Amino acid sequence: MASPNPNRNVLRTAIACGGLALGMIGLAFASAPLYDAFCKATGYDGTPRQGPALAVAAETTDSLVVHFDTNVASTLPWTFRAESRSVEARLGETRTVFFQVRNGGTTPSTGVATFNVQPGLMGGYFVKIECFCFKEQTLQPGETLDVPVVFYVDPDVRKDSNTAHLSEMTLSYTYFASKNGEPVTTAAAAPSVNKRNF
Repeated sequence: MASPNPNRNVLRTAIACGGLALGMIGLAFASAPLYDAFCKATGYDGTPRQGPALAVAAETTDSLVVHFDTNVASTLPWTFRAESRSVEARLGETRTVFFQVRNGGTTPSTGVATFNVQPGLMGGYFVKIECFCFKEQTLQPGETLDVPVVFYVDPDVRKDSNTAHLSEMTLSYTYFASKNGEPVTTAAAAPSVNKRNF
């Protein structure tokens, strides 16, 4: 009877460990996009859902007040504001709100907006159909751009005992400098955020 080859066992163990290490690295790179997709699909952690407009608008007079909060990271020389600080949105009704962003710097710069809904429980009921925050913008020095967000508040908000009583919510945006569509932050010192309005 042949004795087991110890080199063969070591080789198998090394291949298994290498495969496990590569799998963990791949999972680490995939986890952020997967988590982002999960949040956008479910509204988890105050992330607004993304989806199409309702096929049939709900027949209701019930509404919520939606407040808009605009911020710019200190590393980006932009100013940013909503055309209205708040709107009254009937449940299920598609609304469009414009925001104005301006590059006050002396060189072209590129930015992307991150977003959140408060209270966080409302993220699952705030549905964005179109938003400037889905892509980065490049502005020339002194250039001003009007950008829209198209949204509706899902009428199911009233069926959830956690949100049925709410009468208002806040949609908050923060513009960061960006590269390849992603916000640029530094590990050593995260930029402070300023409320820069016109």
